[in-house]
Amino acid sequence: MTSFKGTATALVTPFLADESIDFDSLGKLIDFQIEQGIEGIVPCGSTGEAATLSFQEKVAIIRFTVERVANKVKVIAGTGSNDTRATITLTRTAKEIGADAVLLVAPYYNKPTQNGFFEHFRAIAEAVDIPQIIYNVPGRSGSNITAETQLRIAECNTNIIATKEASANLEQMMEIIANAPSHFSVLSGDDSLALPVIACGGTGVIAVISNYVPKLFGDLVRSALRGDFADARRLQFEILPMMKLNFIESNPIPVKYILSQMKMIDEQYRLPLTSASESSKNAIINGMKQCGII
Repeated sequence: MTSFKGTATALVTPFLADESIDFDSLGKLIDFQIEQGIEGIVPCGSTGEAATLSFQEKVAIIRFTVERVANKVKVIAGTGSNDTRATITLTRTAKEIGADAVLLVAPYYNKPTQNGFFEHFRAIAEAVDIPQIIYNVPGRSGSNITAETQLRIAECNTNIIATKEASANLEQMMEIIANAPSHFSVLSGDDSLALPVIACGGTGVIAVISNYVPKLFGDLVRSALRGDFADARRLQFEILPMMKLNFIESNPIPVKYILSQMKMIDEQYRLPLTSASESSKNAIINGMKQCGII
């Protein structure tokens, strides 16, 4: 895997009532993604509640996903953390398991300098020879990896193949696209911005909404990638209400509730995440009806 093009789903992690991992439901979700034509699956990302998964649980989920996918689509394992050494260990394990690539979140809480970001990603790239994707998400990490720093990282590390840009800063994304080396691309980290990012030269998205409408959202992205922006716009406005509702409360609370209403998982979270409020649930149900999901 030297690049990624299309839609990769940042998959939720289903839990049982005792908060253990519900592998039966996870398998069904993976099968659903493949059947609906998605191009990639991302286990153990933010949507997968990676922050409350142990190392052993992450390894088990990544292994299960790789085996269930069986090379039908790309598996991009979330192995990033705010500890460089721990990230290297999990990244090395993901490679051994058979992941196609890894997603590396910007170190959170530590609030490194721009040079700290550079050294963090360089250390991982030098330690593990696997395709790697930067995940810039200032809203969760507390710090933005600037365009200049991301381009510096890309220039120095050819196995860092893309950035998942969730800064919501289109100007920053365009700067990266305009100046990126040939091996490096931009993936939208915001579902609602996938269309404009692709229009500017991005190659796809790592998405939340594709957990429950993988074909519909995947069609939107595929239309945009082939330059059929009229069809992409039509699909964008068709599901725009759900794009907004996915973040009515902290991700993945809404998407897990939606999947539970579709009878695909039980609505279980790990603290500090809790179930959505009744007003949010009512808004989500209305949105699902409006978009024809239920």
